[in-house]
Amino acid sequence: QVQLVESGGGLVQAGDSLRLSCAASGRTFSRYGMGWFRQAPGKEREFVATISWSGGSTYYADSVKDRFTISRDNAKNTVFLQMNSLKPEDTAVYYCAARTVPHRSGVTSEYAYWGQGTQVTVSS
Repeated sequence: QVQLVESGGGLVQAGDSLRLSCAASGRTFSRYGMGWFRQAPGKEREFVATISWSGGSTYYADSVKDRFTISRDNAKNTVFLQMNSLKPEDTAVYYCAARTVPHRSGVTSEYAYWGQGTQVTVSS
């Protein structure tokens, strides 16, 4: 069982930066591929970024590529999402998720564990 707790969301202006964190419980965190997803009001949850167990492989949605960076610290059981040049369309609840295999994935259904989410609001 893995429990995930996100933090770092907030209200910012367009062009600002935020860093989200996801703290994971469980000794096997370092074995899992991890991902960030987001859900805006009235929309389906969508993929944002994913990282392999070692951090050596990452993948991003086109909408955030070159602006967001996913990383992880396995010693601290934490995964991060650095978000730069934020836009109003980035406004959403951001969720951290964990797979039960080492590889990254952009597919929502391939994640077994989910956090409660953290709100990010970007004003224009």
